[in-house]
Amino acid sequence: MANSKHLISASCHTDEEILVKYRKKLPEITEKIIENCSKEDCNRHVDYEPVPSKESLINIIDKFFMIIYPGYFNSEKLDPANLNYHLGQNVSQLFSDLAEQISSSIRHDCLRHNLSCQECKEQGYDISIKVLEKLPAIRNILAKDIKAAYEGDPAAKSYDEIIFSYPGIYAITVYRVANLLYKYDVPMLPRMMTEYAHSQTGIDIHPGAEIGDYFSIDHGTGVVIGETTTIGSNVRLYQGVTLGALSLPRDAGSKMKDKKRHPDIEDEVIIYSGATVLGGDTVIGARSIIGGNVWLTESVPPDTRVIMEAPRLIYKNGSGSKQNSSKNSQSN
Repeated sequence: MANSKHLISASCHTDEEILVKYRKKLPEITEKIIENCSKEDCNRHVDYEPVPSKESLINIIDKFFMIIYPGYFNSEKLDPANLNYHLGQNVSQLFSDLAEQISSSIRHDCLRHNLSCQECKEQGYDISIKVLEKLPAIRNILAKDIKAAYEGDPAAKSYDEIIFSYPGIYAITVYRVANLLYKYDVPMLPRMMTEYAHSQTGIDIHPGAEIGDYFSIDHGTGVVIGETTTIGSNVRLYQGVTLGALSLPRDAGSKMKDKKRHPDIEDEVIIYSGATVLGGDTVIGARSIIGGNVWLTESVPPDTRVIMEAPRLIYKNGSGSKQNSSKNSQSN
């Protein structure tokens, strides 16, 4: 037993010596990291002014959901007796948190571009109030989006199911709020909001896109909607749809900024899974249907059905020899 204790003690002592040997290297490594961080091409935000907080932004998104859909995402049970109290508390907290993050975003942008002070704090309060004033209108248009999702999906059993579980409605809700902030020229926050929704749902909607009412995204994973896209009313997209830009030059960030790069989708269009529609001059006419896996870089007139030519399927038996082949008709 004594020998066993001696071995354990010696082993622990040896482990500690090994750790100390490696920890002695840390000060020199830290100095090199600090030196590297002082270079111009180091991406850092080390300043006395705060950068917008991602954690706070997630809490703000959660608050918007509690207010837009009362009773669905609250931790407490809501009933007619306490509804006014809880909504009042949430609206008050949202105002403070949103104003703070808007102010931080504006102040950060001013300092980054060496702009003159624009009374960032007051702008944060002002824009926050304007956004809250528009929440009833946002709720009204989201009610139409939920109705479109329900009417277009036989698998949907209720509006509750759609609000609770459909990634398309989550992404559209975040987009509709972010789009408001985008229109008020708030830097960074709108994009941070929609990219958070993107990370949660796989649906990437740029806050600058203009999207009409009764909009629905079925399944949704892999949907991409670019900044200058416009979408009319009663439009339905399926998973994997890209409404994007044509191939851009290497310096496109400066040359193509604020230029129309993404397509226009008119009213009552359906675009099936895997379809790609590219280009700022591309217009998909009203009531058209774009089939699965179609690739479009030119306009389509109204009331047009665009589908891929049916692929030829080859069937092989267990030994690998071909049995027969046939063309598979698309269902879109």
